[in-house]
Amino acid sequence: MLYAQVHLTLPAWVHDAVDTTRIYASDADKVALAISLSRGNVDHASGGPFGAAVFGPDDRIVAVGVNRVLPHSCSVAHAEMMAYMLAQQRTQRARLNRDANDAPVGPITLATSSQPCCQCYGATIWAGIDRLLIGARAEDVMALTEFDEGPLPADWIGELEKRGIAVARDIERDAACDVLRAYGSGGGGKY
Repeated sequence: MLYAQVHLTLPAWVHDAVDTTRIYASDADKVALAISLSRGNVDHASGGPFGAAVFGPDDRIVAVGVNRVLPHSCSVAHAEMMAYMLAQQRTQRARLNRDANDAPVGPITLATSSQPCCQCYGATIWAGIDRLLIGARAEDVMALTEFDEGPLPADWIGELEKRGIAVARDIERDAACDVLRAYGSGGGGKY
């Protein structure tokens, strides 16, 4: 049998954990939400220790994501990828920061509990993100868990900035590392 569709979902607990009416005005508020999602994913044993959220120009949530690789047997079901796909589905735009007439819509911000891996890095370029907010660094992920974040360009931040994506990192880094540490010490570490 040839499978002709893919069905990826967020765990049910996410719907109760996220306030879609709230304004997340600061960068710290946005990353704190992503970290809260990562912590919830570990606490509920519904995936790996990663969370992400896409925000529109009004600082409200467009979509969120958590790591769902193992529950869905799908290597692309990373938190950032889930957030991108759900935001694209909701807005019906493949490039989130451009409308149907290719006019700017934004800024569109992705907040993530940890630095995007090589897969999510590439998707960030194509998804139409204007701002990338990061909690833990890739070296934190690899030191505290068994995850391999893959190769990035030596000047990965510069490459994003050349494409119009502003990067801010180490936002709530300690809190993000706490989630990774708890996951890694609990025997986790597989996608």
